[in-house]
Amino acid sequence: MSETEKTAGTDLAPETRAALLEGRHPDPFSVLGPHAEDGRTLLRALLPCSLGAEAVFSGGAVLPLSPIGDGLYAADITRHCNDGQPCYRLRVRWPDSVEEIGDPYAYGPLLDDAHLTMLAQGSWLYAGQCLGPHACEIDGVAGVRFAVWAPNARRVALVGDFNGWNGLRHGMRLRHAAGVWEIFVPEVAPLSRYKYQILGADGATTLRADPMARQTEAPPATASVVPACAPYAWNDAAWMESRAARQRPDAPVAIYEVHVGSWLGDCGPGPLWDRLAERLPAYARALGFTHIELMPIMEHPFGGSWGYQPLGMFAPSARYGAPADFARFVDRCHAAGVGVILDWVPAHFPNDAHGLARFDGTALYEYADPREGFHPDWNTLVYNLGRNEVKAYMIASALHWLREFHIDGLRVDAVASMLYRDYSRAPGEWIPNRYGGRENLESVDFLRELNTVVGCECPSAIMVAEESTAWPGVTAPTGDGGLGFDYKWNMGWMHDTLRYMRHDPVHRRHHHHDVTFGMMYAYSERYILPLSHDEVVHGKGSLLGKMPGSHADRLAQLRLYYGYMWAHPGKKLLFMGGEIAQESEWNHDAAIDWNLLDDPGRRGVQRLVGDLNHLYGELPELHRRDSDPSGFAWMVGDDETNSVLAFVRTDGQRHLLAVCNFTPVARHDYRIGVPLPGRWRARINTDDAAYGGTGLTGPILADTHDTPAHGQAQSVSLTLPPLSTLLLRHED
Repeated sequence: MSETEKTAGTDLAPETRAALLEGRHPDPFSVLGPHAEDGRTLLRALLPCSLGAEAVFSGGAVLPLSPIGDGLYAADITRHCNDGQPCYRLRVRWPDSVEEIGDPYAYGPLLDDAHLTMLAQGSWLYAGQCLGPHACEIDGVAGVRFAVWAPNARRVALVGDFNGWNGLRHGMRLRHAAGVWEIFVPEVAPLSRYKYQILGADGATTLRADPMARQTEAPPATASVVPACAPYAWNDAAWMESRAARQRPDAPVAIYEVHVGSWLGDCGPGPLWDRLAERLPAYARALGFTHIELMPIMEHPFGGSWGYQPLGMFAPSARYGAPADFARFVDRCHAAGVGVILDWVPAHFPNDAHGLARFDGTALYEYADPREGFHPDWNTLVYNLGRNEVKAYMIASALHWLREFHIDGLRVDAVASMLYRDYSRAPGEWIPNRYGGRENLESVDFLRELNTVVGCECPSAIMVAEESTAWPGVTAPTGDGGLGFDYKWNMGWMHDTLRYMRHDPVHRRHHHHDVTFGMMYAYSERYILPLSHDEVVHGKGSLLGKMPGSHADRLAQLRLYYGYMWAHPGKKLLFMGGEIAQESEWNHDAAIDWNLLDDPGRRGVQRLVGDLNHLYGELPELHRRDSDPSGFAWMVGDDETNSVLAFVRTDGQRHLLAVCNFTPVARHDYRIGVPLPGRWRARINTDDAAYGGTGLTGPILADTHDTPAHGQAQSVSLTLPPLSTLLLRHED
């Protein structure tokens, strides 16, 4: 080796050398790797904790690198360049091994300038394509490209299993146009753990998980994981082709809401997703549910949040298995004819140190002012959806689940908290919008763009809003000024009817409007009727526990209530455990009390739910005009004295009469006007002995009489069992 080669690189300025060795240099690519300087090509490498290093060239030549301070090496490689970019690897001698590796600093800028510009302008497409880990090949070398958005950071380094978690090894390159830091690391193995070491604008150094990680390690560990390269091989082409018809407003949609971690009680071997796949799709299908809705399964640090405080917006939680395991579960659901809806949370995120809070030393993902950026209900931070990059990040997340995991729909959580700047805030604790109002215009724009993009990119998927206010046009098209959702949870119906059911039957006559008021606005949106997890937690008790009276009375009223719900316009949603009349409120740390099915009364409730679902899917009059006022007509809506309701559902050709008796008193010879003459036969009687009822009335069959009633030319006379719902279909 010549003297020139030995002394190459020793002319680094002291401040440059110090910045490299202390992890402060903002642009290590300007110093490390091969560089043309003064007519020479110099190679520098920073390999802390090494004992020596050599450059191994493609032609077989080996050139020792000269140490120039604490793991910093240099050499003149001019004679090995062959009039082009040098092709070499680094052979590094560590205290316990010798390793031959590719040099990340041998590669120029990675991301396309046009793509970065689009990302800065808010393109969701380039958020997914540019950021996070991407397996790729550059100049014939396989590796992983990492990129992270941190525009205000002073320095960002990649650390992980592949570099001993040493923040000096892989300092990243800043692409100023978009504030994105990038690096290509050759030969990174799938399932390697990694994080970003960020020297923030505030001078603090933090270790952060990748916001765009596709996989994570299991909590309480917090590292991101390089995903496996092979994509999942799907087998659901027939389902994907048919799902648009299965989810239309005129289709029967019955949803079984599930918390993944507490549906099963056994702790068997293998991923939980595989054990669920063996039982849950078949169970839901047998009970006639068309969809399973999963509470958030995105990675989240605190299990007690039930997933509603996620940080891994692109990663299924490692608690339950790997991404491929989750994909296989969805595939099995589709094979069973069951769709999968995911709860998705764009409203807020937790402030855990490894997450998004002040990600680059500034309020990057969140609003800086706590009057906008702090959520008092959940002690979380609010996404700044007015920022292009944040909006792109969230839309890319939504599309990731719909595309990569064939998810059939997203239920968007806490939409009301997004729409109002004063949500759960006292006067003086919020900032008005630019017009002085309380509406969050940034969130409105985001939701409209989100639903527009999903409608274009995944047109057969559905978007569902959990929105608890009277915000107009939640399910109206964005072109008409609406938010563009397909469905909205009918929270008002849920609260009113459950409040009604809590009253002792003798007092229900005084609260009759609670059970009828929902029809005043039933067609203002396309609704889902939800009996969700929110109604069986935080001291609210179970659905069964809300019913008054003896155990038998409570079971009867739950059956009555389910019959009323399934006959009422709107899609259906029931949280797990409700189908077996769970006694206690839901506990996310315990399984459903499946042993309750030893009780014939609970088995009867389960059977009723299955029969209601199957009838709902079988009879078009129960679903065809769910969003059309012509599909519903009151027959008896004002009998407060007897607490009786009767209404007709129709698809224009066929008719079904629903009659609810909300008291424990049988009503004999109760006359109800009906729209058609002929025979009306009961298809469901919730008091049937098969469901655990008294069965006193037996099969119910009624022929009309030419006795006008309730504005109809003919009527039927019925015996109404106590605490029951009857569903009678007209026979041609």
